[in-house]
Amino acid sequence: MRLRSGVFASSCLLVEVLGVALFLRGFFPVPVRSLPRREARGDLPAEPAPPGPGMVSNWTKIPPPLFKKVVIVLIDALRDDFVFGSKGEQFMPYTKQVIEKGTSYSFIAEAKPPTVTMPRIKALMTGSIPGFIDVIVNLNSPALLDDNLIWQAKTAGKRIIFYGDDTWVKLFPKHFVEYDGTTSFFVSDFTEVDDNVTRHLDRVLKREDWDLLILHYLGLDHIGHVTGPNSPLVGAKLREMDNILKKIHISLLSKEEASFPNLLVVCGDHGMSETGSHGGSSAGEVHTPLLFISSAFEKRSGPLTYPELVQQTDLASTLAVGLGLPISRNSVGNLILPVVGGRTMREQLRFVHLNGFQLSRLLQENTPAYEKDPGYEHFKIAEKSHANWIKLYLEGNNSEILLNLGKKVLKQYLEALKTLSSSLSKQVAQYDMYSMMVGTVIILEVLLLLLLSIPKALSSRAEFEVPLSPPLFSLLFYLVCLMLCAVHVIVCTSAESLCYFCSMSWFTAVGVMMLISALMCGILSAIAKTFDNSRLPVKNPVLSSSSWSEIDVLILAGTVGHVLSLGASSFVEEEHQTWYFLINTLCLVLCQELCRNNFLLKEYDPQHSTTVKQNSEEASGYKNIDIPAADSSKLSKTSTSDEFVRGSDKWVSLASPWIILICCRLLRSLNQTGVQWAHRPDFGHWLTR
Repeated sequence: MRLRSGVFASSCLLVEVLGVALFLRGFFPVPVRSLPRREARGDLPAEPAPPGPGMVSNWTKIPPPLFKKVVIVLIDALRDDFVFGSKGEQFMPYTKQVIEKGTSYSFIAEAKPPTVTMPRIKALMTGSIPGFIDVIVNLNSPALLDDNLIWQAKTAGKRIIFYGDDTWVKLFPKHFVEYDGTTSFFVSDFTEVDDNVTRHLDRVLKREDWDLLILHYLGLDHIGHVTGPNSPLVGAKLREMDNILKKIHISLLSKEEASFPNLLVVCGDHGMSETGSHGGSSAGEVHTPLLFISSAFEKRSGPLTYPELVQQTDLASTLAVGLGLPISRNSVGNLILPVVGGRTMREQLRFVHLNGFQLSRLLQENTPAYEKDPGYEHFKIAEKSHANWIKLYLEGNNSEILLNLGKKVLKQYLEALKTLSSSLSKQVAQYDMYSMMVGTVIILEVLLLLLLSIPKALSSRAEFEVPLSPPLFSLLFYLVCLMLCAVHVIVCTSAESLCYFCSMSWFTAVGVMMLISALMCGILSAIAKTFDNSRLPVKNPVLSSSSWSEIDVLILAGTVGHVLSLGASSFVEEEHQTWYFLINTLCLVLCQELCRNNFLLKEYDPQHSTTVKQNSEEASGYKNIDIPAADSSKLSKTSTSDEFVRGSDKWVSLASPWIILICCRLLRSLNQTGVQWAHRPDFGHWLTR
């Protein structure tokens, strides 16, 4: 079938779009979702029914709140070592003292990529794990529509005040009774962006007309972006945050009631890398401190231990229990048990049962074979043990047996919660590999077909034969198509999780398989035709030669290799290293090519020797012609100047690659880039001293 180059390119583009769309659909997994939030406040489960006739538990409502007021201080880009490391001891003495000797619980919260502000706020307030696609989905609808802690608190009549990053105002519009948003785009502002938050503190802390206060400070994040985590400005900012935490803590202690304490939560949305950036998955970016400070906790005693690692999504479940609210339906977080460890055993079991019921319901709505999940099985076993404990409790048994059984049930619940949360988190981070592989095969086949057709399709008026008709009627086409259909049946019938490509109709799936088969057979036909044409005798080797030079192959291979290197997410921050290597290699190859053309080609090129011989014969044919003396001297001067120009051009061309190499090396020393070499000295460090 003969096609013009424009039609052929358009057809390839459409097929390429199909492959890219299928790949992206598998690369961005569908997040775990439950019912919309307007249906989220359903009836909560009662305690497990105790075995035996006539015994019914009387606890069917939401447990009452544990804290009167809650203050959340979110310090943007607060790394865990800024609080628990040497910087914390030096610049945050009050916070460090509260951690070591005060009534507090400290943890290291692990955030999931992408470690940027908006997805992290979603994770903190919903308990779900946002993905990279959330940034795109929310461009036209910034308001958070999922069930979340802020909406639950507002629905329950809680009065919420917010000061800080205006991302909160966009995500939760009309949820705050009072707010003052600050923009996060002026990264050179280290002072006023935080002063605009702190200026409200003295007035708000004296008031009693609020239940939840949220403060989001951006100054530390701005310092990290501009000067890095080792800047002297970091210490001054940490000291400022320490004074603010001291003021809030003292104010909460002075106004709380003995039976109804307040709670101060200190956390970060993400950390920062060694260069001050964030968004990736390095330890400095994903590990943030999480502090719970309240007089309801026991005073710490004994040797200080390293903080336990928890998930950032656990905060939503813990705060919901602390405020007496339902846990968000989309939450995959676990209750942080030490926060409620001071309550009675029955209350603790009630809290973890509510958390387990919410996670198991979320698993049922997102996993067809949820009954076979280990977490669901563990939860059902814990429920039965819980029912036996309630039976003993209602019978008035206060012996040590009841306490030991309660601890055993609590341990069973915690194991079930951990397994359920892990199963749900894997669904969010699990890629649809089958759809990705099908999309990748389509993309690579079209790319290879385009590369084989480049020599014939460079001109807009070019027409060439597309090897499409013979493959459609060949035995190979049908064999490949049948084999792909068999693979499709095996994958779709054995896949435990949902696959987008398997959810398509069989007519569509068979059509895609036929497309892949046709492209594969077409590529094989094009390759066979290329080899057949290469065996034909060439009439004019000078004009018809289409062989690629070493430089052409190097440029093509280097470009393809660099594009493939971008497929590794961990290499994105070091992608300039491939450019450094390719530039150096290209300069060396150019130098070799110039040496060959200027020194070796004249000696070994037979065409050049033939030309020289003809020129010498022509010159000998005119040896008897008389040339005037003046014209002869002018001719000799002209030839000498031409030879000098040609010689200087030759040496300039030979020196050019080496000059480029020296300049590139000097440019690399101006500013060390990436993560691995950011700590090395450069001109930028020298200028900032």
